[in-house]
Amino acid sequence: MSKASNIQMEATWLQALEAEFQQPYFQDIKAHLLKAKQEGKTIYPPGPLIFNAFNSTPFDQVKVVVLGQDPYHNPGEAMGLCFSVPQGVRVPPSLKNVYKEMHRDFGFAIPAHGDLSPWTKQGVFLMNAMLTVEHKQAGSHKNIGWQKFTDAVIKKLSDEKKGLVFMLWGNFAKGKRVLIDESKHAVLDAAHPSPLARNAFQGCGHFTKCNDILAQQGKTKIDWTL
Repeated sequence: MSKASNIQMEATWLQALEAEFQQPYFQDIKAHLLKAKQEGKTIYPPGPLIFNAFNSTPFDQVKVVVLGQDPYHNPGEAMGLCFSVPQGVRVPPSLKNVYKEMHRDFGFAIPAHGDLSPWTKQGVFLMNAMLTVEHKQAGSHKNIGWQKFTDAVIKKLSDEKKGLVFMLWGNFAKGKRVLIDESKHAVLDAAHPSPLARNAFQGCGHFTKCNDILAQQGKTKIDWTL
């Protein structure tokens, strides 16, 4: 029986990542999460949402890739999509700055919520480098194997697709640039939208730039409004 058979993931991703699910490191990730659960630790996002980015945007429909670092580590925030929080949850500071730049870039009407799910239905893949985190402990799962998995995801997208737009925000995301074949794909990089970056993200114009690149390829632009 395939080790991928018990992974709750959309079919085109399941097929694309079959080899990764067979690797010992992936079994180690599962063992680590199971042990944490047995020890009574709270892990975010909830189990069914760990692969939400994959289930929301099938491999064969990805057009744009936004890379985050770590899931939110407060209750009710993490939903398996980088930068996104469910309806009814306070909009995080970094996402507020994304919204500000979108308003500056193309007159985006800033919403009162932080749910980015509508983007995923248009081919925007919102993946964190680490897919889980412990309650109130940022970066707590950075060394359990997730980065090996998500690096393989980025490499798979780069190798098997063409004309993708990768948005790399902050030094951590920029470090993933080495995995991307820039002769086939567009890479847009900027400072992180975190308030700690002192508004350096403002002015990057990534959203209109992304749509211009897609249009040049004859692809449908992303409707960024929420």
